[in-house]
Amino acid sequence: MTEPLQLPGWRHVYSGKVRDLYEPTAGDDAVVLVVASDRISAYDHVLSTPVPGKGVVLTQLSLWWFDQLADLVPHHVVTAEPGPGGVPHEVAGRAMVCRRLDMVPVECVARGYLTGSGLAEYRESGQVTGIPLPDGLVDGSRLPEPIFTPATKAAVGEHDENVSLEVVAGQVGRELAEELRDLTLRVYARAEGIARERGVILADTKLELGRATQGPDAGALVLGDEVLTPDSSRFWPAAQWEPGRAQPSFDKQFVRDWLTSPASGWDRASDAPPPPLPADVVERTRDRYLEAYRLLTGQNLDLQAYA
Repeated sequence: MTEPLQLPGWRHVYSGKVRDLYEPTAGDDAVVLVVASDRISAYDHVLSTPVPGKGVVLTQLSLWWFDQLADLVPHHVVTAEPGPGGVPHEVAGRAMVCRRLDMVPVECVARGYLTGSGLAEYRESGQVTGIPLPDGLVDGSRLPEPIFTPATKAAVGEHDENVSLEVVAGQVGRELAEELRDLTLRVYARAEGIARERGVILADTKLELGRATQGPDAGALVLGDEVLTPDSSRFWPAAQWEPGRAQPSFDKQFVRDWLTSPASGWDRASDAPPPPLPADVVERTRDRYLEAYRLLTGQNLDLQAYA
């Protein structure tokens, strides 16, 4: 993993798979700086090859979605504008000054379609996180109604684990667990409708929620981290949707496919890190992220403006 940037006025405190977190070197303890890097992860590994511009796409798309959801749930963004009191010019376009939140230790996942770990669980038990589903569903099937399938948060390099609502209730209390479920499903319903109007299927998505610790909405649930990006969601082109197979997607599927192909020479079961990505896989992955942004927002994103 590359070393985090040194940013004037900010102290690096944490790096995740993709994001770097900073706090002010002096003064305001109510905010943090969240910087989206160009790192890309797959199969619980942070790869050595970045995808140029990816951090900008994630940040700009999150900002757009925060606006679309503002009447449903408050978000943590204070400003994404560069300059004094805002984002350092070195990371303009890929960073946000955000409120500190008391994060809920649960991955809030909504699924409207069956795929990924949900499909694997369904094939074993006919359920996903304890929720029974009809017989005969296949990869890409639309579910009778969206479901809340939370997961435990895992450290970098470890797997998130799908759990039932009962497990979440035991961890955070019944009232909060049900509040997380209801809010996650409302956000999914809004976003799924917006995406569908633009020819995109939102198959599933993961939200990060926390409690506001200060201000007039102290104690309220607030949407944090990123939201509804190709890193945290599965977006499929609606015109190509065909249940019974893996769907074309606007995400890092090119990366996953190459890593598991003979061309990479990588054994996923080994302890060896994945090899560097070839240039064409990087370019095609970046193009998919940019295409997702264009289709969802209706605008082209000029990465050169943030170079």
